This record gives sequence, C-alpha cells and structure tokens, in this order.
Amino acid sequence: MGSQIRLLGLCLWMYLACLSFIGVGAVYGREGEVLEGIVLVHGKTAIGRIDDDSICATLDWWPSQKCDYGKCSWGHASLLNLDLNNKILLNAVKAFSPLKIRLGGTLQDKVIYGTEDCRQPCTPFVLNANEMFGFTQGCLPMYRWDELNSFFQKAGVKVVFGLNALAGKSIKSGSAVGPWNYTNAESLIRYTVRKKYTIHGWELGNELCGNGIGASVAADQYAFDVGALRNIVENAYRGFEHNKPLVIAPGGFFDSDWFKEFISKSGKSVDVVTHHIYNLGPGVDDHITEKILDPSYLDGEANTFSSLKSIVQSSATSVKSWVGEAGGAYNSGHHLVSDAFVYSFWYLDQLGMSAVYDTRTYCRQSLIGGNYGLLNTSTFMPNPDYYSALLWHRLMGGRVLSTTFYGTKKIRTYAHCAKQSKGITILVLNLDNSTTVEVNVALKFNKLPYRRVGEPARREYHLTAPDRNLHSQTMLLNGKILSVNSAGEIPPLDPLYVNSRKPIIVGPLSIVFAHIPNVLLSACS
Repeated sequence: MGSQIRLLGLCLWMYLACLSFIGVGAVYGREGEVLEGIVLVHGKTAIGRIDDDSICATLDWWPSQKCDYGKCSWGHASLLNLDLNNKILLNAVKAFSPLKIRLGGTLQDKVIYGTEDCRQPCTPFVLNANEMFGFTQGCLPMYRWDELNSFFQKAGVKVVFGLNALAGKSIKSGSAVGPWNYTNAESLIRYTVRKKYTIHGWELGNELCGNGIGASVAADQYAFDVGALRNIVENAYRGFEHNKPLVIAPGGFFDSDWFKEFISKSGKSVDVVTHHIYNLGPGVDDHITEKILDPSYLDGEANTFSSLKSIVQSSATSVKSWVGEAGGAYNSGHHLVSDAFVYSFWYLDQLGMSAVYDTRTYCRQSLIGGNYGLLNTSTFMPNPDYYSALLWHRLMGGRVLSTTFYGTKKIRTYAHCAKQSKGITILVLNLDNSTTVEVNVALKFNKLPYRRVGEPARREYHLTAPDRNLHSQTMLLNGKILSVNSAGEIPPLDPLYVNSRKPIIVGPLSIVFAHIPNVLLSACS
C-alpha cells in the first residue's frame, strides 16, 4: 500500500509538472524541516473579481474615552480629532492612490450633522454609561467636514460615508421601529454636493441587521429606508450622472435570511451590500495567535463568503458585495497581536479568501485607532499590516484565479492576474513555525509561456518578522526593515529578482508575494 501511495504521489507530481511547470528561486537558507509542494493555478477562467481599489480602511467616531478591558486605545484617532496635518498620515494614504476610506462605526447611528437647518446643538460625544454604546449623541460640525474633505482631496481618498440610520426611529426591546427620518442626512448630502466634495458611496446604518448590535431593524423596513436614500441621492446628484455615489447597506453582521430578504426587497435601490467580520473573537482573548495560525479555524469564514455570494448571484439585481468593516478581534483588537506581524497572516488570508468569493472591496478596521490600525495610533508609523495591504494593492489584479496546493495544510495560496502588468501574482502564507516549503508552480489551462529578452522572470517579496517574533511591530521585506524616513515618506517596496526555474522558498512563519510576468493565461487575456 505504501509503495502505491508513493507511486500515486509521483504520478501526480509528474502530471502537474507536465501541465506547465514553472519553478521559482531560493532566498533563505534551509532551516529545520524542508518540504516540497506544488501550487496548481487554474488559468482558464477567473473565478472572482475585485475592484482595482479593493483595499479599504476605516476611520471611526470613537472618542479618546473609549476603553475596552480597562485599556483606552483610541487616543486622537476619531474623525472629530484626528491630526489631518500629520505628514506620515498623508503619505501613507497617498501611497495607495487611491485608498477607499469608510467613515463610520458603532457611534455613526448616534451622529447628527451640524448643517444650517439642524435644530439641535452641535456638541461632541460625552461618556455616559447609561446611554447605548456608552456615549451620548455627538455631532459633526460642517467646518470639520470641510477639513476632512480637504484632506481626502489631497490624499486621493475615495470616501464612503456611513449615515445615521436610527434617526427618527424608536427603540423598543432592542428593535428600532418606524421609518428613517432622513431630513438631517439629506441636508448633509446636499451640503456636500454644493461644496463639490466627491463621495464614492453613502452607506446607511451600522450593525443594525439580523439581531443587531445595540438595536436591530427589520429587513423590509431597512429596504424601505434604503429606497428613501436612493431617492435622495438621485435628486441631489441630478446632472452628475458620471459621478453619482453608490448606495450601500446594511453594514452589519451576515444573517442569511435577513440578507436574502433585504436584497430581494431593495431591488435596484442598493448598489453594494456590506457585511462585517470579527471572526477571531474578543480582543481580550489570549488565544488569538493560535487561531490565526490554525488553517481549519481560518477556513471557517469561507461559509459566510460562500453564502452571501450565492444570495447575490441568485438575486435579480446587479448588487455587489463588500466587507465593510473587519478588525478580526472585536473591542479594539489586542495589542501586540492585531497591530503586530502575526496579524498579516489573518489579514492577507481574509483578502485572498474574500476575493475567491467575489467580494469586491475589503475595509480594514481601522486605518488608525484602537489596537488594529494599519497605522500606530500615537506615532502614525505603519504597522506590519499596512505594508501587507500596500503590496496587495500594487500586485494583485482584478481577476481572481483558482489555486490548489499539494503538500501541507500549513501553506495557504491565492493567485490573481497581475495588476497593471502581464502575468500572475501568487500569494503564499506559511503558517508553520519550523518548516521551510519549496513551492513549485504548475499552470493548468494556460497558453504558452513567453519571455522577453532581458526581462526577469519573477519578482519576489518576502515578508518576515525580526527573529521570527510574531508579536513584533516591525516588518522585514526581503530581509530589510521597512520604516518611514525622517521626512515621513513611505519606503519603497522593492522586489528580489529570481531565476524562474527554481521553486519559491517560503521560510517558516513567512509570507511571499511572487509576481511571475512571463506567463500568459486565458483568464488574464
């Protein structure tokens, strides 16, 4: 029996290799156990699509008094007090050109807008344990909205604004009933149009679907409210057909029955359905790292993506799905986990998995704030996930390819047609703490590879932590520390150029992007 299994394995190896075998090159010396594996990339058709600007990050409303488990991690990261003149912040956002930023979060359904016709005092949030979410109602002054939009214009941001969906509703036993009072929201939208501020999308509500967080809205009522938002957008942007914002909802946790009813009853009112992901549990959990490095745990979220994709495809609409907010671990994350190197395994796996299921955009909680910001809340310096996001943004194109890995369950692979260049980009995550894996690339249903004279066959980006310290807030690219310079400029992300006939060497607890430009696939033509 053993010889038969070995023969079967050899046959599979030879079969895959003969499909179209492309090796890739060693960067690190071997250490510990060394395994061989094959990533088979299916190149006939794309299995999903992502937006060119699929990377998105959030800015939240939380005041500095927001605390979790006795620790206050938000500082001055709120939309109301963030230092918009910080050079690192500006450069970090500009590096994406553009970056989608979703403005919203838990307190958005307690925000009023200080427009001319607002009849309430425009006062900030105040800590109050007797109020829902622990804070009173707060207000966005129009001078601050002007400042934010000035920054967004300079930085090259595509703005998604989360509107207060609880306005006018009464809350009874956790259910928010009655129609949405859109007067104040419409006033903000019309102010925004008059000021000629560009908005990519208006999103209605935060975590009010299904059982809701704090309060819930029934699916049929939510669909009715979104219809009202659609009418406001159509009227306010009449004459701006080429620049009309998307209508987005519901920005909450996936509930199959609720989403199915909402999408059905919304009809053409909604362009994008958004859902939130905090699949790693509470930020106080001491086992988050173990969850991240457990392939079976990571696989669990595939059910959500798959179910939502099925609902969207079976609907009679052209609605698209996004992840509107994802921080992994809720209640502000976990210091030295969600702001450290180890989180890139979760984050990049989420980006790869969501794309396989046709999720067009993925909004990370947060750009800055809490313990899960792409930028450090105090210093604005990029955390490791910032560089992971930037590499994804620059390398992973809009067409998603199916991959199968043969070798070990600790390797996770994703592939896309390359972005703004020929070929493909493969993402490899090695969750094992001692095993180096030599990954060979095989192509199925490909056209003949080609190679231009003098053009390097493959470009590799190896991401590691110093001394394999998973809780380090420093990231190495090809062995070199990534850090901003004294002018606050984001460092270049330069690849290694590698002989195409050698395998990709993926060290223990490391991440590799491999761009292979000399490959033509039917899916990418």
